[in-house]
Amino acid sequence: MNKMKVNLDRKIGASYEIHIGEKILDRMGLILVKNNWAERYIIVTDTHIDALHGERVETALKKTGLRVDRITVPPGEAAKEMRTVLTVVEKLIALGADRSTALIALGGGVIGDLTGFTASIFMRGIPVIQVPTTLLSQVDSSIGGKTGVDTDAGKNLLGTFHQPKEVFIDLSFLQTLPEEQFRSGLAEVIKYGIIEAPDLLDTIEAAAAAGGLRESAFIEKIVTTACWIKKGIVELDERDQGLRRILNFGHTVGHAVEAASAYSLSHGEAVAIGMVAAAIFSEQLHYLPADDRRRIVSVIRAVGLPDRIPGNLDLGEIGSRIARDKKKRGETVHFVLLKRLGVPIVNGGIPEKMIKITLEGLHT
Repeated sequence: MNKMKVNLDRKIGASYEIHIGEKILDRMGLILVKNNWAERYIIVTDTHIDALHGERVETALKKTGLRVDRITVPPGEAAKEMRTVLTVVEKLIALGADRSTALIALGGGVIGDLTGFTASIFMRGIPVIQVPTTLLSQVDSSIGGKTGVDTDAGKNLLGTFHQPKEVFIDLSFLQTLPEEQFRSGLAEVIKYGIIEAPDLLDTIEAAAAAGGLRESAFIEKIVTTACWIKKGIVELDERDQGLRRILNFGHTVGHAVEAASAYSLSHGEAVAIGMVAAAIFSEQLHYLPADDRRRIVSVIRAVGLPDRIPGNLDLGEIGSRIARDKKKRGETVHFVLLKRLGVPIVNGGIPEKMIKITLEGLHT
């Protein structure tokens, strides 16, 4: 089992470890017992993940003597809203949860965000343990303490920073992950390659060409590499005030496309499109060489992710959602762009006309 520590300056107690390996649930239980973060643990998961893994995870933890319960919510992005938070809170109260309780987020990014948010506000804050079950959540959303729920106006407009006590990445969960969700996770891995580690793009393209994207050695390598990159950025900018913003590469357009599709596009599919748009902006502003832009498109296509906006989506709605992106300052929407592969920058704003022309050029 690989282990790395996220070292946060705020206080020693905020730092935590990320554990990566195959079939690590038994060791997870022993670590929870040793650290004694809570008197009881309540697993929060969705009904789909619960049917696949819920009972097995609960049983493994109970074997170490932990007191464990679990509650479920509906699957999918639509469940990531305040009504679901209130439902979870009601279930916690019915179970007798209190400030000596910790939550375990068992699932993908939606469950991680939802559970982390609930933990941050329940009884003014209780511990949360992240147990991500999708590639996307293993390489990105489970690390860094960002929580959030969606509103009609956009994704994650309500949220907190609430660092987990620990992150347990059991790679065996990925064996049951549908192909579409696996590809969605690869989008975030590609993002890390684009902004920080261009050699990672070579690794992904080689695996795609050899038909080895689901091989264990490849998965362990990309997950470990992505976690090292993410932890390093979080350590330098825990609360997303500076450097951490580079992790939003592709997300400004991506979130708008995802929401405009009513979430029929996965997060990774939308971010893939957003990364292509960001690469085009970078080239048009004379930052990024054309060869690097073509390379980005090539690796996205190699893993089967989209590089065009579906024709049934309304470009006006996408543009409107970009204009009210939650990371804007004043009237300026800041984009993460590239000078070259591995060298991201935060742009002070892109002309509205350029955004419009680029979206039209990507619209199929």
